[in-house]
Amino acid sequence: MKVADYIAEFLAEKQVPAVYELVGGMITFLVDSLHRHGQTKIISMHHEQGAAFAAEGAGRMTGIPGVAMATSGPGATNLLTGIGSCYFDSTPAVFITGQVNRFERKGSRDIRQLGFQETNIVEMVHPIVKRAWSVEEPEQIVAILEEAFQLATSGRPGPVLIDIPMDVQRADIDPEACPRFTSTSAKASTMTLTDAQSIRDALLRAKRPLILAGGGIQSAHALGSFHELVNIIQVPVVHSLMAVDALPWNHPMNAGMIGSYGNRWSNLAISEADLLLVLGSRLDVRQTGSDTEGFKGDREIFHIDCEAGEINNRIHGCHAIVSDLNPAIEMLIETLKPASAELKNHFTTWVDSIDVLRREWPDINELQDIEGINPNKAMHQLSQANRNASAFVVDVGQHQMWAAQSLEMQPGQRFLTSGGMGSMGFGLPAAIGAAIATPNSPVIMIAGDGSFQCNIQELQTVARLGLNLKMVVINNECHGMVRQFQQSYFEGRYQSTMWGYSAPNFEAVAAAYGIAARTVEDPTGVDDAVAWQAAQTGPSLLQVMISPLANAYPKLAFGKGMASMEPHVLSEEMEAT
Repeated sequence: MKVADYIAEFLAEKQVPAVYELVGGMITFLVDSLHRHGQTKIISMHHEQGAAFAAEGAGRMTGIPGVAMATSGPGATNLLTGIGSCYFDSTPAVFITGQVNRFERKGSRDIRQLGFQETNIVEMVHPIVKRAWSVEEPEQIVAILEEAFQLATSGRPGPVLIDIPMDVQRADIDPEACPRFTSTSAKASTMTLTDAQSIRDALLRAKRPLILAGGGIQSAHALGSFHELVNIIQVPVVHSLMAVDALPWNHPMNAGMIGSYGNRWSNLAISEADLLLVLGSRLDVRQTGSDTEGFKGDREIFHIDCEAGEINNRIHGCHAIVSDLNPAIEMLIETLKPASAELKNHFTTWVDSIDVLRREWPDINELQDIEGINPNKAMHQLSQANRNASAFVVDVGQHQMWAAQSLEMQPGQRFLTSGGMGSMGFGLPAAIGAAIATPNSPVIMIAGDGSFQCNIQELQTVARLGLNLKMVVINNECHGMVRQFQQSYFEGRYQSTMWGYSAPNFEAVAAAYGIAARTVEDPTGVDDAVAWQAAQTGPSLLQVMISPLANAYPKLAFGKGMASMEPHVLSEEMEAT
């Protein structure tokens, strides 16, 4: 069979639900083979970045590597942002690029390019993939595909890329005679009984312990065992931006999100904690602030991660436990179960004190003097109207922080956002991938007016497929996150955020695509508007108008400790947004 036909058969065997692409000359054989094979959906996007983000959304929802394809040259380079997003946020994905015929490549010639659109994507992508291959001989495809899928899902998941010249795609092979892939990867280190006992003993000594849940819990498919652990020891859980969905909103141990834009009560709680158990989180600057010594303080920190380099990287003095999360959590469960009753009674006062902080500093009061719609309140109203949604897919900007602070996540709901790459334009295409992966439940997309415009062309994909996708555009008529930064550091000179920036009426734009749409401007109309959208069975768009001057608060005062937050305390140093 042809190489392209084998690829189509292989993807079907791996139960890949869909391949996302923007057609181009160098992938026409692949597209035709997928079409003729008929087992894997072909989702034609309107930009390769959209295809990459859609594959990321699908990979996050299913755990099966999302697959995106692009032609050589601009098609391949347009994938780069989405590939990087998968890499930084540990999403399993396989990217397949078409390349010019082998005889058209420049090889060792001292020229820039020989074939039209010839581009060495393999070399470009190396820093942001687990591995990249150029298929030099047709018979290599069997082993490369097998290794690619295993590598994308093993250890810390991530993207891989396979670049296939066009003449290789149409070459004939006998798959049974081709070399196969034999895994030689070493087993990841696992937590020892001594490690687990040390954590147990530290918990019994502690008075104010916290678990910090990171995105690694979902990446490792460890959510079930994590919930069991929390229920056994009854230790409050704070979470990172990437772990908003680690516990349901109303779980008694959910102590909120920490970090640069974390819930005020959560940052206050972590500043008081005397023990921290970190599960699958990188402890990056957006979680800890810049005062790393202050974050560590005198407390014990047990840091469990599958990559040794992530531990004692910024925050020093942690007890390092290099392990995949599932076996680590299972060993903790086994070790801590006999002490469960003692641990539960041990932390009642601490749990109650966090509840007091939550009541004292509710998220909806951070912007209590704002004119018009309060975005934090709107997030509560939105999530209450969509308890049956499979996922909230959130773009990047101020709306991302309001959503992470205030969405009332239900059991089983997913929260998808671009964390490490932080790419505007993630939301709409990633929501497409999530909606295709979970066709029986609605998906809610939340974007700002600026980020929504980055991949607005994918509205046509939504309309064409008739997806059950509910799009919410938080429209403050500016690039709000950077405008807030300019307010703090540039004396309110709003160049390129308010001055020289504009957005359309998104209700009218949606109508042009044949998508049901509505706008809400008054706080009294939000409940009715979200109820209207929740009742829609096909795609819909709700434009929520808010003040351009609404800030994302609280915000860690850069250079100070976790208890020091704007607007009450100002930053000492300049930071990233």
